[in-house]
Amino acid sequence: MTFSIVARAVDPGTGEPTWGVAVASKFLAVGSAVPAAVAGVGAIATQAEANVAYKGLALAHLDEGATAAVALERLLEEDERRDHRQVGIVDVDGNAVSHTGPSCFDWAGGRTGDGYAIQGNILTGPEVVDAMEAAWLASSPEEPLQHRLLAALAAGDEAGGDSRGRQSAALLVVREDAGYGGNDDIAADLRVDDHAAPITELKRLLDLSDFYLTASTEAEKVPVTPEIEAELETYAAAQGATGFLAWVATENYEMRVAEDLSWLDRRILDIVRTPK
Repeated sequence: MTFSIVARAVDPGTGEPTWGVAVASKFLAVGSAVPAAVAGVGAIATQAEANVAYKGLALAHLDEGATAAVALERLLEEDERRDHRQVGIVDVDGNAVSHTGPSCFDWAGGRTGDGYAIQGNILTGPEVVDAMEAAWLASSPEEPLQHRLLAALAAGDEAGGDSRGRQSAALLVVREDAGYGGNDDIAADLRVDDHAAPITELKRLLDLSDFYLTASTEAEKVPVTPEIEAELETYAAAQGATGFLAWVATENYEMRVAEDLSWLDRRILDIVRTPK
């Protein structure tokens, strides 16, 4: 009832690996059932007649040093309903496997390559996973993994997607110390549980996540001169705040403004300068 992509990517500049899953389905809250990932371990999507226990089991096998292929073999040999399962796994090194049981509803199948596993069932046809694979391979390794995964998911949807229609989508991406304030490994964890256009809505949420939960790049930073600081403080006072940094905190813009107000993101400056 689902199509998904599980992948590992390496930042060509820093060498940092990232793992993630993107999934969509005509199923309520697909993000609660299908994806799981742990930084430094791997990622998995379990679907069709989903066995949610696969998530913890697979990640435990991977954490113990099993490859994706070995982890999959262990899952299937212990499962009497294996013929009804569909699963994709990528391990710590980017080895990828995909399984589609012979009892999964048509059209069902998958594609794998270096660092990715794509799979789907009850699809309009093989063109869905073909489009996802093409979009993944065409994406730039310099792009954040969450954007590459979402592009592949959108390509599958545009190619036909779930033959029953649309309802939910989810995106889970992990990288060591990638979370808010560097205190966990969650680079993106977004879900659209029930929506007429879930992938479009997921894209909107990802844009918001990028803005609120990631730090400004050097190119986005504007140095705060005395003149700009006066402008900022005047604006904050007009909003009823005790100071500009207090306004920043109430609006959740901490990732976009320096703690000492030595710089701020150009988009925050645009907000200040745009009349309401």
